[in-house]
Amino acid sequence: MTSNHTDCHYCLQSLRGRKYALREENTYCVTCYDSLFANPCEECKQPIECDSKDLSYKGRHWHEKCFKCTKCSRSLVEKPFAAKDEFLLCTECYSDEYSSKCFHCQKTIMPGSRKMEFKGSSWHESCFVCQYCQQPLGTKPLITKDNENYCVPCFEKQFAHRCYSCKKVITSGGVTYHDQPWHKECFVCSGCRTQLSEQKFISKDEYPYCVDCFNKHYAKKCAACKKPITALGGAKFITFEERQWHGECFNCVKCSVSLVGQGFLTRQDDVLCHECGLA
Repeated sequence: MTSNHTDCHYCLQSLRGRKYALREENTYCVTCYDSLFANPCEECKQPIECDSKDLSYKGRHWHEKCFKCTKCSRSLVEKPFAAKDEFLLCTECYSDEYSSKCFHCQKTIMPGSRKMEFKGSSWHESCFVCQYCQQPLGTKPLITKDNENYCVPCFEKQFAHRCYSCKKVITSGGVTYHDQPWHKECFVCSGCRTQLSEQKFISKDEYPYCVDCFNKHYAKKCAACKKPITALGGAKFITFEERQWHGECFNCVKCSVSLVGQGFLTRQDDVLCHECGLA
């Protein structure tokens, strides 16, 4: 402004025909105004004179020509920028230095753009897709295999085992029997239908049976004690002319001496040691 009627409020010199600045209804010559009120520039540390544009951000001030990116020195006037540790950066430099990199494409995830977080890594929303069908995963349930993400239907279609019994997908756990996968709850005794995953079982004609059912339906009976003979646990048994004995039951019917690995004689349904047989 130019005044013909007032004096400088500070130095009292006439402002007639001179430029002046107005502050709180008081007039000041340019020299007094700059010395009293001009803000120091954050960049060059010189006062921002009243005839210069004063750009401010969070209580700090810059000359227009000094308001630039700390890293690449491009002007930030009327451009988006970011602050980091009191330094101003254009969005490109800020992204290069501090923004996350997409786990899939390794490109910067620009500030303000949507990103997905999973297992400590970041993705562009457009990169966070099912490896098989390429549909966005968003917040849908997913399964990871070999560092690739799959939606549940695609994972089941490509990789999941199906139960040999019910044909449904096995999502966790499971039992392998005769090289076929089974749900634990589907792996049951072919006789009484009790679950076998936590107990011993015996196979017969490729079907699993609990010990009780196998003994009841298939095990041979000992000719001596009449109890079932099962090979479970590696128990020894002796067979002779379509009769079987537990190893511990194969004894002389008269003197009870063990005949396992010994010669023996038969008399009708009895087995005897040589001494008893010849007596």
